[in-house]
Amino acid sequence: MNNTIIRRFADIEIKEIAPGYFSKLIHTATNTINFIEVKAGNAVPDHAHIHEQCAFVIEGKFQLTVNDEPKILDAGTFAVIPPNVRHSGLAITDCKLIDIFSPVREDYQKL
Repeated sequence: MNNTIIRRFADIEIKEIAPGYFSKLIHTATNTINFIEVKAGNAVPDHAHIHEQCAFVIEGKFQLTVNDEPKILDAGTFAVIPPNVRHSGLAITDCKLIDIFSPVREDYQKL
């Protein structure tokens, strides 16, 4: 098997990117893909970054607040957050999420 193209998801180290947010990160030349598991009640405070972010809820209910407007996302819903837009999140239930960032999250590469 070519280890530069095909890899095992189970081999990716889990990193805590924020309190209660446990991630498996994949970095490509142009983006970062973040597979997240988070327990109910854990939150990410209001912030902004230079990256466009596509946020997908795979399981659970997640409150995403964008520009002070909260919305509940559930399985099958997603949001596209433009660069430099303020946002925060709260796991209403235990959740599985996928975030895709462009360009690459260099801060996450250093974790």
